[in-house]
Amino acid sequence: MADFSQIALDPSADAPIYKQLADGIRSLVDSGIIQSGEKLPATRELAGRLGLNRTTVSAAYAVLEHSGILEGHVGRGSFIAKLAKTDHPETTDWDSLLPPLESAVPAAPNVQISFASSRPAQRSFPLAQFRRLTKEVIDSPEAAQILQLGSPHGYPPLRRFLFEQATASGLARPTDDLIITNGCQQALDLLARLFFSENRGGNNGVVLEDPVYHGLVRVFSRAGANILSIPVDAAGLDPALLEEVLQQYRPRLLVVTPSFQNPTGATLSLDRRKRIVELAQRYSVVLVENDIYSELRYQGPSLPTLKELDESGNTILLRSYSKVSFPGLRVGWVIAPRPVIAHLAEAKQLSDLHSDQLSQAVLLRFAESGELTRHLERTRTAGADRLTCVLEACARFLPAGSRFTRPTGGMSLWVELPAPLLADSLLRRASERGVDFLPGRYFSARRPHTHGLRLSFGGLTPDEILRGLEILGESARAELASFANVAPLEPVAALV
Repeated sequence: MADFSQIALDPSADAPIYKQLADGIRSLVDSGIIQSGEKLPATRELAGRLGLNRTTVSAAYAVLEHSGILEGHVGRGSFIAKLAKTDHPETTDWDSLLPPLESAVPAAPNVQISFASSRPAQRSFPLAQFRRLTKEVIDSPEAAQILQLGSPHGYPPLRRFLFEQATASGLARPTDDLIITNGCQQALDLLARLFFSENRGGNNGVVLEDPVYHGLVRVFSRAGANILSIPVDAAGLDPALLEEVLQQYRPRLLVVTPSFQNPTGATLSLDRRKRIVELAQRYSVVLVENDIYSELRYQGPSLPTLKELDESGNTILLRSYSKVSFPGLRVGWVIAPRPVIAHLAEAKQLSDLHSDQLSQAVLLRFAESGELTRHLERTRTAGADRLTCVLEACARFLPAGSRFTRPTGGMSLWVELPAPLLADSLLRRASERGVDFLPGRYFSARRPHTHGLRLSFGGLTPDEILRGLEILGESARAELASFANVAPLEPVAALV
């Protein structure tokens, strides 16, 4: 029987223990130590051998089964998959051909309460209204045209609707245009390609908040941009620090989420907004405003967008229906000067021709019918309850010394754990009890954020939030107790 004790497991490593265990077993298979068709120990037995929780071993087996290395047979156990015999045993070494995966966020096993995903509560989706409006679109005379190939700029009626709304509210200028994208993530990807993928000389810097949404870091890093980071405090990005970076590095792009920033929930004050717009103009940096959460304000007055404050008209505004209606439909849009939109449309046509027109037509009907407004009002009411609950639960259950942001809207807040607590260690302990979150390293532009974590509450009920924070608090206290049980080091005299 294979010696599993030779698998190195490091609790301080970035990868969770179950992932390290899965990788270790995979290495034993690759090296021939574990043979094809061989039975693995039961999860309880292997957990006892390695001093692990049984849930951790089960999670490792699940990863291996998902990747096709392991086959589970009810009543018989888990076996290494038998390789099919073939006349052509040479197979492509995909690992050597493909770059390593960067974005995989491992799904914790047996999760009942997840603070990991920033998304709306699907139980609140107005499905009856959605079905009715979808049928109206499909039964309409325009159905055939909707199902035909369309423009890379987007479904024309929805474009007109959004642009008229933006013009009426002062968001769009006569020199602007609008393009529909597959959510804001595609918009960010297209902008990264437009400004950084081609070798056009000049500075290739992009300024990002830190901590920041992980999709932002990855999309600009992959495009070859030089990531420059500005720390985010309770009031958002600090303009004084921003000016130092702009002055020193002269970057090409500045990306800001001014309202209920992901992951901190911070919102820029009006003074900071004005200052950031002024700095972007002074240092000739393209300002990109990621404005996908501003509709989810639960307390206090609304603030103008950066694009409204920018008298030059050069700010690029990103918005989306994903956080306020149905994220699965993937409908976002960009409002920017016409030359920018023209280049984005060209890049989008090369990428996917155009966004799905049926989704756009249904969302247009959803908005025009008034159902979107009614749904948004209900969402804000429920969101306010969730926000109150999560703030009270953080104050009640998190260990002494914890600090957390206090947003007035959005879907997430940021927690800083007191030393010596580490977010990854807390995640391993909490996930064994069915609760997960994303540790701070997933939101790192530069700093590691080892004590930080994001709690996303938008998709949970108040009862789930309370129970989840209670488990997190208990897990944190258990983790702290494990530090207290470590024997102190004996003092040693200095050698002189």
